[in-house]
Amino acid sequence: MQRGNGMTTIALDAMGGDHGPRVVVPAALDSLERNPLLRLVLVGDESVLNEHLKDARSRFGERLAVHHASQVVEMHDQPSKALRNKKDSSMRVAINLVKEGQADACVSAGNTGALMAIARFVLKTIPGIDRPAIIAAVPSMTGHTHVLDLGANVDCSAEHLYQFAVMGYELVRAVEETEHPTVGLLNIGEEEIKGNEQVKRAAELLSGAPINFVGYVEGDDIFKGSVDIVVTDGFVGNVALKSSEGLAKMIVHFIKREFSSSWLTKIAGLVAMPVLNSFKRRIDPRQYNGASLLGLRGIVIKSHGNADRFSFANAVSIAVKEVEKAVPHRIGERVTDAFAGRSAG
Repeated sequence: MQRGNGMTTIALDAMGGDHGPRVVVPAALDSLERNPLLRLVLVGDESVLNEHLKDARSRFGERLAVHHASQVVEMHDQPSKALRNKKDSSMRVAINLVKEGQADACVSAGNTGALMAIARFVLKTIPGIDRPAIIAAVPSMTGHTHVLDLGANVDCSAEHLYQFAVMGYELVRAVEETEHPTVGLLNIGEEEIKGNEQVKRAAELLSGAPINFVGYVEGDDIFKGSVDIVVTDGFVGNVALKSSEGLAKMIVHFIKREFSSSWLTKIAGLVAMPVLNSFKRRIDPRQYNGASLLGLRGIVIKSHGNADRFSFANAVSIAVKEVEKAVPHRIGERVTDAFAGRSAG
């Protein structure tokens, strides 16, 4: 919920990720500079954070606060141990602030498994949702495509895929302001006979859902932009995401190598530089950083662990957008309608 003064308050896990305060603090200051209606709470070791902040707290006044937390969830920590043994971690405290209503959302670049476990334990799931799912946008030929689940749930039933589709549909309706986004179910072919039993059963369920379900799509449809939302289980989704990131890096690597192979190609590279820079920006994963943990009774955004200043700030922007659009509330209403429709049927 946004405060009465129009401010949106986001709690940042300032100690999480590969870089901790070295990235989170500069990204936070950039976010505050760009958005005058934003308030940030940096959660972590107060003495460490104050060293990084220097005079920034006086510059931004009440819009920038520090909330002390004595522990850190490391990237190698097991989720169960982080949940049990690190109750004063920056990650846990940031999520607690959302639970207590002191923050509208939380952003963390920390351990994904621990973030999901803690968020689910503290915030609980929306009624009707069995498991939260991770959704993010990936670049496509038409702009971008939202894909879920990206790794939270390795083994999924048809019912889980149904729930993911309903949640993803409402998220995209909200943040993209698209009234009827298209939803496709990832499969090894578009024919009805293709796919395993859970995918076939999910397609049956989705054919009667109160969403714009268009049927099966294949892996290349993610990047062609054939649909707005692609639904799959966390195992396949995570493999697809990591494969696309690797492909983008390989393409950039070979372009650089080919244009530096001789003096002629170097000259050609200089001529083509504007086009190359535009291409690099288009596929730059940093501008898509920020995955939503959908299905929780609060907003939690997962930043890439190796995020830099620019990409972490992008994750903060996603959190602000979801707060403005009241995404959990809208998902709750959509899920209620979806299940009511199935009961009536």
